[in-house]
Amino acid sequence: MKKQWAKFIIVLVLYLLFLLWVKSWLGLIVVPFIYDAYISKKINWKWWQDAEGPTRTIMSWVDAIVFALVAVYFINQFFFQNYVIPSSSLEKSLLTGDYLFVSKVSYGPRIPETPLTVPLTQHTLPFGEMKSYIEWPHWDYRRVKGFGNVERNDIVVFNYPAGDTIFVNMPYQTEYYGICQEVGKSIYGQMYPNAVELDSLPLQQQYERLSTIQRLGADYLKQNPNFCYNGVNPIGEVGTRPTDRRENYVKRCVGLPGDTLQIINHIVYINGVANKEPDQVQYTYFVKFKNISALDLLREDMDDLRKELGISIEDVESLKRLQNYDTAVGTVLNPAVLTEFDGYMPLTSHAAEELKARGYLSNYRVVTDKDIESGTVYPLNKNSHWTRDNYGPVWIPKKGESIHLDMDNIAVYERPIRAYEKNQLEVKDGKIFINGEQTDTYTFKLDYYWMMGDNRHNSADSRYWGFVPEDHVVGKPIFIWWSSDPDRSLFGGGIRWGRLFNLVDNIK
Repeated sequence: MKKQWAKFIIVLVLYLLFLLWVKSWLGLIVVPFIYDAYISKKINWKWWQDAEGPTRTIMSWVDAIVFALVAVYFINQFFFQNYVIPSSSLEKSLLTGDYLFVSKVSYGPRIPETPLTVPLTQHTLPFGEMKSYIEWPHWDYRRVKGFGNVERNDIVVFNYPAGDTIFVNMPYQTEYYGICQEVGKSIYGQMYPNAVELDSLPLQQQYERLSTIQRLGADYLKQNPNFCYNGVNPIGEVGTRPTDRRENYVKRCVGLPGDTLQIINHIVYINGVANKEPDQVQYTYFVKFKNISALDLLREDMDDLRKELGISIEDVESLKRLQNYDTAVGTVLNPAVLTEFDGYMPLTSHAAEELKARGYLSNYRVVTDKDIESGTVYPLNKNSHWTRDNYGPVWIPKKGESIHLDMDNIAVYERPIRAYEKNQLEVKDGKIFINGEQTDTYTFKLDYYWMMGDNRHNSADSRYWGFVPEDHVVGKPIFIWWSSDPDRSLFGGGIRWGRLFNLVDNIK
């Protein structure tokens, strides 16, 4: 009996310390059950062990599986989880196929907003395309104290902010707002073929037109779920997702709450000072080949070169975009590049220099926003003329600090005020109304961050969808526990042994 009391006291102390950490005394209702399991034993928790036949076998498996699922849920929610790099947006710092050990305690775990969810799933069951969570109960955002805060240039895992609204049939379900803007622009052009240029309108009318375009696209797509975007499958119904069920992204935090950020000729400036670029920062380079062609880079005898310089098959395949896709859709702004270069591909400066030094390139240079259109940046309803390489300046909201609102910046801060901090916001006749009251100031309730990929010309990041609220921050990657190269087979050089157990903090 003394042994049982000892076990009970140890378990009880650990449990009470956990409740103290998460500040949730509602969990005290579990204490009597812990006492019964170890001491009083009034409830026959292992009743099936006295059964005979298949019942005992089946229930032993059920017991083990339930225990494992509960343990996994608890560990993933409060301590750590696995995350795999799905795309090249952080290359060459983190690579496609890197598996990360992500710490929840580094910044403090969130109390789950949707606690009833299937363990090891984000939002969808692996079969049947069904939701893996139940939206009730829904708890307000609260974060438990962690070891520290997000620091500048940290690599951070977070929930995709613009994933609150989705097209359920889209492959990654992260494209809603951009598609609405694109479709709305087409509809508006048909309705008003002789509309004057945006630049000739005052700020209020620019905002109103761009907001109308967004609304036209959203209304049309909501009413037409069979609409096929880019000729692929129908987009499906419009759906929503709670914060903690949105897609997980991983980027580098370059801007902290209260910072003023500006990008000038692809260099990030924070409060007027150039921020250190990542050691393995990657840009898209125009290249002119010498003695080889783009296809030659895919030859088997060039595999060692590609591996040494970190050039993936995806990188090589991007070379054909300039002469094909970009030319066809009219995104080439500088026609001279069509004859001067063979194409473009993402490279580090070291890789570009090595390719030329070894005689494979006769010329190369970084692609600029005067060469190729780089897409519409955040906010979609501001006629800012900002681009991925020349952006801002923009002030990053900080909890407790206020900002003056006017028609020049309302589009930038509209989404944090309305979507993330749950206010009603309207603009009428150039006047701003928040929760029904006219105002020209707003005090933020949350901290916000600015996230960017190290693959600067091939990353969907804050330049395209804006600020990351603190309640979206998931955790901090600690180390790479596995890394597999998608370009190579498992036993043909596909395991990146040199990356295993590398600390992410050392990737500067």
